[in-house]
Amino acid sequence: MNPDQQPPSEQPAPTARMRKRISLKTRRIILYTSLSVVLAAGLVIAYYYYSVRSFAETIYNNSKDIPTMDTAPIGGGPPVPIPAPPEWDGTERINILLLGGDARGVKVDSYPRSDTMMIASIDPVAKDIHLFSLLRDTYTAIPNHGSNRLNAAIAFGGPRLAMNTVSDLVGLPIHHYVYTDFEGFISLIDALGGIDFEVDKKMVHPDTRDDPRYNIALEPGMQHFDGLTALEYVRFRSDIKSDFGRSDRQRKFLTAIADEMKKTTSLIKLPQLLDSIAPYIETDIPPGDLMKLARLGMKLDTGNVAGIQLPQDGAFQDATIDNMAVLVIEPDKLKTYVQEQLTS
Repeated sequence: MNPDQQPPSEQPAPTARMRKRISLKTRRIILYTSLSVVLAAGLVIAYYYYSVRSFAETIYNNSKDIPTMDTAPIGGGPPVPIPAPPEWDGTERINILLLGGDARGVKVDSYPRSDTMMIASIDPVAKDIHLFSLLRDTYTAIPNHGSNRLNAAIAFGGPRLAMNTVSDLVGLPIHHYVYTDFEGFISLIDALGGIDFEVDKKMVHPDTRDDPRYNIALEPGMQHFDGLTALEYVRFRSDIKSDFGRSDRQRKFLTAIADEMKKTTSLIKLPQLLDSIAPYIETDIPPGDLMKLARLGMKLDTGNVAGIQLPQDGAFQDATIDNMAVLVIEPDKLKTYVQEQLTS
C-alpha cells in the first residue's frame, strides 16, 4: 500500500463547515421535537381543560327550574324569599353542602328528602378538609316551616332552603351545594372502574320499595365495588348503629373516592368519567369557581380528612315528636363543637 494513501476504513475528517452543518441540523431536530412535544402537551391540556369546563357548565345548568329562591310556608301564604348564600372570594374557607337523595317516585320538578347530608369545609390556604356528616333525623328549625327533621328542608324548598337550614344549625356560612341521586353515585363508581374496599361485616337488607336492584347483600372482606355494590355499602343502616354507622361509612367511602380520583389511571379517563356523571349532578357553584376547586382538590391531603359526626355524642337526645323519631339537640353545644373541630 502506498504510504500516502489512507486505509479504506478511515473517513476524511469533517471540515469546520461540515461540523457547523451537522450542528445546525441536530439543533433543528431537537427544536422540532421539542415543539412537537410542547404542542402535543398543549393539546392534551386544552382537551382536559375543555372537558372539565364543559362538565362545570353542565352541572351548573342542571339546577332545576323550581322555586329555590322562594319557598311557600306550610299551611299556605305567599312565597317567602330565602337569603342568598354568601359569596366566596377564593381565599377563605369554603363550605359546600353535599346532598344525596333517592329520587325514585319523586316528580321531575321536586326534590326528595335527603338521604345523605354532608358539609365539605375546605381551607384553600392550609389545604385541609373537614367532612361533617349531618344526621338526617336531627330535629331543627326550618325557616318559614316550623321545626322538622333536617332532611325535610330540601323537600320543602330545594337546596337553597337546605343550605340556610344547615347554616343556622351549625353556625357556618354555607356557600354552595352539590346534589346527586342514586344513579349519579352508581355512574361515578362505574366510570372509575370500581373501587377496592374492605367491608367490615355482613350487611343484608331487602329493598322495601319493590326494586330488587337496590337490595343490600354484602359479605365481609376486601372486594371490588362496582356502582351498585358501592351504593349498598353507603346506604346500609340496619344495624345497632343505624344512621351513626352509616354516616361513618359514607365519610370513609367518600375519602376513598377522592383518593381514586387522584390516581393517574383515573386522570387519564377523566373526560369520559365527567361526561358519564354530568347528567346526574347539579350544583350552584359557578364554573369558574368549580375550576378553582378542581385545581385545589388535587393538592388536598385526602389521606388526612377530618371526618366528624353532627350532632356529636352527648349533644342530643332521642325523642318522638309528631309521631317522628328524632334527635333533639343542644344548638349552642353543637355550634361550639363545630368551631372547635375547625380550629384544633
